[in-house]
Order: sequence, then structure tokens, then C-alpha cells
Amino acid sequence: MSGPFDALRTQLLGAAEALTGGPAALPDILAGIVDDVDHALREPLEIFPVCHHSPASAVAMVRRLREKQPKVIYLELCEDLAPLLTELRNCRLPVALQSFASELDGFPKESAPLSVIAPITEASAEYQAISYALETPGVELVLVDRSTDHVFQWQPAPSSSEAGEDVEPEDDLHGDAVGVEIGDLRPRFAELEEHLLHHGRVRHWSEWWDQYVEQPLAGADYDTYRQVMVLIGSLFRRLSPHDSRRFASDEDRERYMWTRIREHLAGSGANPAECLYVCGAFHAASRLPEVGSAPGTPDFAITPRTGTTWLYGLIPSSQSAIEAQFGLAPGSVSIAGATWQKSLTRTGLKPFQLEGQKGGKTRAVKPLPPPVLAGAPVEDHLTGYLSGPPALDGLDEEELRGWCVDIVRLARRNGYLASTADAIAVFETSILLAGMRGRARPTPYDFQDAAVTCIEKDSVPGRRDVRRLCEILLGGDRVGQVGYAALPPLARDVYDRLAPLGLNLEQRSIQRALLDLAAHPELAGVSQLLWMLRYLLPDHAVRPIMGSRKLGEKHIQESWDLDIGRHQRTIIQLGYEGVTVEQVLEQRLRRAAWDPKATAATALTAVEDSLLFLHSPRLTDELGARAVELLAAERTVDDAPDVLRRIRRLLAHYRSTTPVLPAWCESFVRTGYAHYCTLLPSAFVADDTGVRQVGAMLGFLFSMESLALSLGCDRAQLEIAVRQSHPESPAKIALLWAALHQLGVLPLADLRSRVDELLGNPLIVPAFPQYVVGFIQALESVPRLAPFVVETLSKAFARLPDPVLLPWLPSLITTLKDQAAELVPVLTREAGRTFPGTLAGVDSWVAPWNAPPRQARTATPAAAARPAGTLLAAHPVTTDAVAELLGCAGEWTPVAPAGGGAATALLAAHPQPAEAVAHLIGA
Repeated sequence: MSGPFDALRTQLLGAAEALTGGPAALPDILAGIVDDVDHALREPLEIFPVCHHSPASAVAMVRRLREKQPKVIYLELCEDLAPLLTELRNCRLPVALQSFASELDGFPKESAPLSVIAPITEASAEYQAISYALETPGVELVLVDRSTDHVFQWQPAPSSSEAGEDVEPEDDLHGDAVGVEIGDLRPRFAELEEHLLHHGRVRHWSEWWDQYVEQPLAGADYDTYRQVMVLIGSLFRRLSPHDSRRFASDEDRERYMWTRIREHLAGSGANPAECLYVCGAFHAASRLPEVGSAPGTPDFAITPRTGTTWLYGLIPSSQSAIEAQFGLAPGSVSIAGATWQKSLTRTGLKPFQLEGQKGGKTRAVKPLPPPVLAGAPVEDHLTGYLSGPPALDGLDEEELRGWCVDIVRLARRNGYLASTADAIAVFETSILLAGMRGRARPTPYDFQDAAVTCIEKDSVPGRRDVRRLCEILLGGDRVGQVGYAALPPLARDVYDRLAPLGLNLEQRSIQRALLDLAAHPELAGVSQLLWMLRYLLPDHAVRPIMGSRKLGEKHIQESWDLDIGRHQRTIIQLGYEGVTVEQVLEQRLRRAAWDPKATAATALTAVEDSLLFLHSPRLTDELGARAVELLAAERTVDDAPDVLRRIRRLLAHYRSTTPVLPAWCESFVRTGYAHYCTLLPSAFVADDTGVRQVGAMLGFLFSMESLALSLGCDRAQLEIAVRQSHPESPAKIALLWAALHQLGVLPLADLRSRVDELLGNPLIVPAFPQYVVGFIQALESVPRLAPFVVETLSKAFARLPDPVLLPWLPSLITTLKDQAAELVPVLTREAGRTFPGTLAGVDSWVAPWNAPPRQARTATPAAAARPAGTLLAAHPVTTDAVAELLGCAGEWTPVAPAGGGAATALLAAHPQPAEAVAHLIGA
């Protein structure tokens, strides 16, 4: 059976025979790509092949839609994203359709959250198809690609040799979402791409595509465009590794899409001749048995979706985010947008646009002309296209000259010392580079290289280099925005509650908000919301300049830097977790407290955050009860310092704000007292338990002792735990001595004598700094030892030899900074009380521990003869009982009779006042 491409097939086979030294599969490949084109054009349902973000595809789409005016458009896009398309009119492009799931059912829990994004730009064929379908009455748009759930069902596991489907490095706006796009057309193996780039004299695939496909097809008719795109898709398809999981996934996608198309045709009764199937050129060349709209074509068994609940929305995107997501050359999407606008100007085409589109030009809606009826036989346009050079535009000196002048102006604004001479140099260099690369006119890529060569110096004076300035000049990094009406309820609620600030929250710049809470108490709700957003959003989205949020603090004025416009995506994604910010925050606090890896310190952090942001006693009590459970279940004391710091702060807060402590606080103290008493002996001897952790345990036990005893705990448990502790490291031995002193077992004099013995033992002197570190950590549990610690440090500085002291000083400083920063003020204050405050006092100063002991004062008969002594001597029973209780033995000093002092003589001379007082008191 003869066809329109027989002559081309014969010509290609002849060329294959002439290359006798070529691969044996070359004839099959050349004949196969022609057969693929013929097969695609014979399909009753017209296939429109596209390449993602291709201006040529977008121009051809506008032309074809105006000519054919199809009634049904089948689009290669995840079928469950269809409800989002109508919201595009409320957005400023580019934006991305997103599907998000955080609670998984059927996927590994550790892979959460799962996210898929599909970016949409104005200069794309898919947007033109969507705009035409949504704005033209009687036209139906059907998304036929696999659902988001199937994207992850079919996603191959990443390996070193084979990347997952459409997964590229993450970027700022898209995060770590999996990107799906319409028309991924790129060589599937590195050797072919490297060969094309080398012989095309270009650096990146986007540049090769622009030079050898976009520009030649810019002015081509629709039939030529269609045949060339299918030809390229077929070539890349046949040269792709067929044994890869990605290729198998692509084939399953093609079976899936054609199965959905046939289901819709059968259910709606639509005429395939009035339909249009928009897909990537790679898929347009498929020859699978399941491909085709004929009724007898076998269907593909579509697996059911998992139980995962998917949430859908729109997020802002940008041209640079799209480039990073899909591995395009920097600036290629900006250049594509500029090429799209230039093509529209040159051809006079009116693109389709959604009514009310933000950022779009207002165009008068004109009725479409009558459609062009199909029926013309297929003609061979490939032979003429491939046999002759493409008709490229010549040098546009006016355009190039405008670029050169503008880049010099931008460079000067950004600190470069550029001049008119640089503009002339860029102009000439652009033409030179284009000639060296075989181009009739300089492309934006040639212009970029020329500008960098002529203007870029040794260093970049500002934030932007010349290459970035060229991207700004040629279209900039256009950033999309989701309109208010398309936002989820949470995001709209945030915008509404921040409205009293009077700021334009859609503005992509930092704005200063000043809150005078004393003059405007109604702004307290705004302040509360800003603190919650500060907790939930990235650091730079909401940043306090003046004011803080801590337990017990209340500010009357606050100042904030808000960058909501540039962090709209994160606010939108909060809407996937709940309806209000309070709900999301509560869920996150619960998730943190009930996480399998949560600790008591984590739960106490959640308790404190709930007090600061939510003011929900019910939630706080639940989180506190969870902290008690986690503390009782812990078998290590790694978080003891954090636990001690947080429970102290919480107890201080409750004691100052409530008449009684919450039940969970009392339970936490009881549980912590028993728990740390149990673990104390093993913590003293464990090598993996640090001195700071043991010090924090003792700090908890001693500082909470009075409260724990009032709640029913037994002090004997602590005494037994301390006596059972037998540490071996010097630092922990010092901690044990401090604990014994706190319990009253080791007096301060004995403790001082032990330290003196250590300093006098030359075998122990090298380890003495570790004892000092232990005493410093003991201040957490025994703060009254501060004078003794200052004394010990002074003795160490005075008596340790230099080979021991000098290497230890840096370690002491770092230890104080990292592990005992809160204890440094205590030591500093005590040192200030101990040492002289003036230079003159240093010469005569004697350290208290070196001063001669004071002689004890003995009671004199004269002292005993005073009224108090007389009273005690007259009634000795009470004094003897106290002395016996204290274990003090002694004898009574004889009391001499009171002498006639001046007071006695005065009272004897004037007895009337004394008699009146006696009469008054009834004596």
C-alpha cells in the first residue's frame, strides 16, 4: 500500500545503504521514524504533538484551535487536577497545579509528604488549549493522564544509573515536589545529547532546541510542524533504552491515556474527527497495540487508587523554578516567553486567555471564524523541510542594538563601570559568536555570552552578575501569584486577619508593620497570628524586629518585617493541613509530642508552645500528660538539662499565674523525682553519660525536693541513690561530693580539706581541672557552693603548674560557654564579692580561705549576767533540751548578781514610771 511518505522512506533507506560502515540497525531506525509519522497522521483522532514550554508549539496550537475549533480536547495532564483549571483565571502566571498528601495509606509512611506539581506558563501550548476550552461554550476539556496517586504507584525507585520519572533537583518555590509536564522531549541517553551539543556548538540542550527546532518551526505551517514534531519524538523514542523502567512507565502512561480517551468517546458519543489530543511528541509516535481510538483496540487494566487522601491547590511558580525543576538552562523559560511575544507580534495572532486573568492584557473577545473542515489528504512536508536549509530570520540590528544599550544601562545601575564602548563591543561580539556557531542571527544565548565577555570584570560589584542581568533584560524571572479567590480557606483567613495592618500582602517585598498594642488593643489578635505564623513559616516570611514571645512577658509595642508575598506557597501548603492556623499549630504540636522519637523534652517544648500561642488548657494538659509518660519510659538521661530548664520555667509560670499547679505538673515532679533517683547510680558510672547530664539530674532532684516531698515522695530514696553512687571519673566524683554536702553528710570543712589533698598530691594534679569542671556543674544543683567554687578556681590558678594550667584554660572557657553558660553570672557575682574592687585594695587583700581563723568568743560572767542570761539560767530546762538535740555538751556559767548600774540607779530614784507600767500590764 503506497503512502505519502514512500519517497522519503526510499530516500532515507538509500542513505542508510550508502553508509556501509554505519550501525546495522540504521535502516530500521530511519524507516521506522517515517512509519511512525505516517501512523500518527492516519489516526482518526487528531494528535497534536507538543514540547513543554515551546513557543513554536504554543503558536501552532493557537493556529490549529482557530482553524479546527474542536469540541473535545484531550490533554496529557493528571486527570485528578481538572477541578483546579477554572481557578487559573484568578492567578497571575506562572503558577503550578499541586496535589499534596501528608497522611498516606498504601505508600511507605517514611515517604510523607508526597507532592506533585504541574507548572503552567502563558507561552505554552497547554495553557492555550485550557483557555480555549474554558472560554469557548460547548467545548469539553478532558484530562487523560494517570492520576497523582498513580504517579507514585508507578514511580521507579531512584538508582545511581537511572533517575526517577521527571524528578529534578528541588528549588525554592516548588520545594521537593515531583514535577509533571506536558511534552518532555529530550534525548534519553547522554551520548546522543553530547553528540548533538558538540556538533551544534552549543552548551545546553535548551539552546540546541531553540536553534535547530524552535527557530525553523516558528514560521512553518501546521502540517509541517506536526510532522516534524512527530519525527523528532519518534527518533528520540527509538534511540531511548527500551529496557529501562522509565521507558516502561512511559508506555503504561500511553496505554492509560488512550484507554481514558476511548472510555470518553464511548460514553459521550463524541466524533473523533471533532476532537484533539494534546500530548508530548514522544507519546505521539507510540505504536503500542493499546494506542488508537478504534473501538476494538484493547484496553489497559488500570489499577485502583490507594486509600491516600489527596489535597489539591494552586501555588505560585516562577520561570527560574521551572528551569530548576526540569533541568532547563538558566534563562531558557524567560527567553521562551520573549520569543512567544515576538512571534505573536510578527504573525498577528491573538492568543487565547482566560477571562479576568491577573496580569494579562485585556483583549476584546471576538467570535471565532467558521472552522476549516478537515478532509484534505495527508501530504509529505518532511521531504522539503529536511532537504533544504530552514528559512531563518536575518540579523535584526535594531533588536540587537536595543539589547546592547539596555544591558549597559542595567550594568551601570548594578555597579559595573560600563560605557557606550561596551555596548558596541557587545554588539560586535554577538555577531561574531553567532557566525562562529553557524547562525544567521545572534540568539539570546549568543548575546549573553557576548555581554559576559565584554562587561564582566574580575568581580561582581553587586548581587547580580551580568548573566543574571541578561535574563532580567530578556524577560526577567517572572513570578506567578495565586489570587485571593483561588486560595485555600486557611490562606484567605490569614489575609483577612492581617487586613487591619493596612499592608499590601501580595507585594513581593519586605514590609514593616508597627503594632502599638497599648493604643490599639484590637491588634492583639493580629500579634497572636503573627507569632503563630512565625512558628509555622520559614524564618524570613515573618520576622520580629521588636518584641518577643516568652512565658511571663507582655509587650505593648511590636515591630515586624513581613514577606508574605514571596512565601505565598508555604501559606497555601498550610491550608492542606487544616482550616485555620490554630488547627494546624495544634496538629503539629500533637504530632511532635506523639512522634515515635519524641522525648520528655520534646513534649515539654510542645507544652510551652501551647501556652505561648494557643491558650488551650485542654491541649496543654494532654501534652503535659504525654510528657509524664515519655519521662517514665526513658532509659537515658541525655535530655536531662533540657528537661530541667523547661520544667523550671513552666513551674515558675504556673506559680505566678495560677493558685495551684496543674495535675500534670505535680505528676511530672513525682515521676521525675523517682525516675532520676532510680537512674542516678548508673548515670554516675556510665561512660556515655556526661557530667552535664548528671549535674542536671542532681539539679532536678535538689531543686524540686521540697515540692516532691510535699507531694508524697520519700527523701530516703534520694539518700540511698547518692550513697549507692560510686563514680570513677574526677568530674563525677566532684559532683558526688557536692551532693553529699547538700545532703549534710559532707561538711564544707571536710570538702575543703579533700580539695587541698588533691592539690597536694602530684599524681592527681594533672586531673585536678576535671574536678573543677565537676564543681562548676554542681552549681546547678547546689548553688550555695558558689563561694567554694570561686575558692577552688583561685587555688587552681595559684597552685597548678603551667604545663597543666595553660592547656586547661581553653577547655575551661569552652566548657563554660557550651555547658554552663547560665552559671557564669553566678560565678562572676561571687567573684565580685570575694575579690577587692579597687586596685589599691589588692596589695593589702588576703583571700578569705587564707586568713587566720578567728578565735571563738567565750561567754563571760558579765554577759551571762545580762537579762537574757539571767532568764536562761533561771529556766535551764529548755536550753538543755535544745543542746541535747543538737549534740552539744556544756556547763552553765555561774551568774554574778547584777550590779547597780546607771539604769538601776535611775529607776530607783524615780520609781513612779515603772510602777505605772506594772499597774498597766497587771503585774
